[in-house]
Amino acid sequence: QVQLVESGGGLVQDGGSLRLSCAASGRTFNTYAMAWFRQAPGKEREFVAAMAWRGGSTYYADSVKGRFTISRDNAKNRLYLQMNSLKPEDTAVYYCASRETAGIYTLAYAYWGQGTQVTVSS
Repeated sequence: QVQLVESGGGLVQDGGSLRLSCAASGRTFNTYAMAWFRQAPGKEREFVAAMAWRGGSTYYADSVKGRFTISRDNAKNRLYLQMNSLKPEDTAVYYCASRETAGIYTLAYAYWGQGTQVTVSS
């Protein structure tokens, strides 16, 4: 089992920045990838960014490329999402997710955090 706890969400103005953090604990040694997803009201949960745990390759949704950066701190078992140039359409609940099987973009992650709210005001 892996436990994930997100933090760092909040209210920010259009063009502002936030950094989300995800603390992982438990059976983290078998991680294949970790990712950030988001879900806005009335919309489906969508992929935002991911990192392959062994090689460190990163992947981004087109909507956030150049604005968001995913990173990690292995010593602290933490995953981060630096979000710059935020827009009102980035408003959503952001979820951290972890998986032990191959795959990056799909929702088939075994472990999920509880989510953290990000609200961008215009």
